[in-house]
Amino acid sequence: MFSLERWQEIFETIRKNKLRTFLTGLSVASGIFILVILLGVGQGMQNGISKEFEQDASNRISVWTNVTSKSYKGLNPGRFIQMTNEDYDFLKLKHEDELEYKSSLSRIWGGIASYKKESGNYRIEGVSADYQFLENAEMIAGRYLNLQDNENLEKVAVIGNKVYNDLFAKGQNAIGEYIQIFDINFKVIGVFSDPGGEREETRIFLPLTSHQRVFNQGQNIRNMAFTLKPEANFDEAVLASKRFTAEMETYLKAKHIVAPDDESAIGINNSLENAKRFYQLIFMIKGFFWWVGICTIIAGVVGVSNIMLIIVKERTKEIGIRKALGAMPGAIIGMILQEAIFVTAIAGFTGLIFGLLLLEFVGPFVETDFIRNPSVDFNVAITTVIVLIIAGAFAGFVPAWRAAKIKPIVALRDE
Repeated sequence: MFSLERWQEIFETIRKNKLRTFLTGLSVASGIFILVILLGVGQGMQNGISKEFEQDASNRISVWTNVTSKSYKGLNPGRFIQMTNEDYDFLKLKHEDELEYKSSLSRIWGGIASYKKESGNYRIEGVSADYQFLENAEMIAGRYLNLQDNENLEKVAVIGNKVYNDLFAKGQNAIGEYIQIFDINFKVIGVFSDPGGEREETRIFLPLTSHQRVFNQGQNIRNMAFTLKPEANFDEAVLASKRFTAEMETYLKAKHIVAPDDESAIGINNSLENAKRFYQLIFMIKGFFWWVGICTIIAGVVGVSNIMLIIVKERTKEIGIRKALGAMPGAIIGMILQEAIFVTAIAGFTGLIFGLLLLEFVGPFVETDFIRNPSVDFNVAITTVIVLIIAGAFAGFVPAWRAAKIKPIVALRDE
């Protein structure tokens, strides 16, 4: 039941002890504030990592080659391992039932492309039709490469949005126009965007067969990329990807006479395995942040409990008089608890608001590649404050119970 007199007493007590109440509230507000900031940073890290994985298919497995670092079967170290169409075709056929998307890739890092008077230096990559899904490329205009483009050695090109902006006038329809790559005409059939941003949009995709034929690549390929069909759960998907990468590495090392323990010659990137490691790390970091924040809040709650004990001590005689005049123990407990809950609630919501405001206004300015949109779920934040208020009630209960047990005759003798 609402009691105006009780609230007046609470405010009067706070007014008489402004500094003490302020410092108590500050310790509680600081705990919530720190917890909100730490949770925001943790969420920002998770968002940043997720954004990095969005650049390509989340379960992508990429393989490339380098030079050997060890001698093996009479062959010296320092040999460059060159993959060919034969390697790709073997793996594609052997794992046909497991693969979802697959593509080999032939690449020229710096290719001069021009259209009329405009020109630029871009990555020129020969790929198959599935590469759109391996790269998460989204078509802005036209279409992507298809099977017939590769089978017929078509001289067609899909250009990134950055390439389009460099070579074509704003608003111009590039579909059907011809660009020159090393003075060889290619018909533009599509324009794509990439979640990886502008850097990924400075590429031009050609049919792999055309790329190999036109640029004298022969049967050579630079990379291979695969995704596996979905599994029942994440852990099974990770196990399947590990099994596939192990078999692929064993095949390539045997085929190209590479020492089994040579870590340099064959490079493999397993996005699922990397994702699992990153998310485990994020989970541990967020757990540590929760632990630090909760310890800070506990320190504040302990401060509330100590202040309530001091208040009970100071008001011992007053409490004795109240009991002598017929005040019930429940009324005494309610009086002390109400003040503890009030101070805790006000301080908690103050810390919460300041924390959310800081994340809202400062968060966008501290974004990096691995921290994006640091924020806190509002429901989690409110729940935390409610738990804090309950903790504040428990913190005030011991002093309140102690006050209720005071005998009037003993209280009246207190100095």
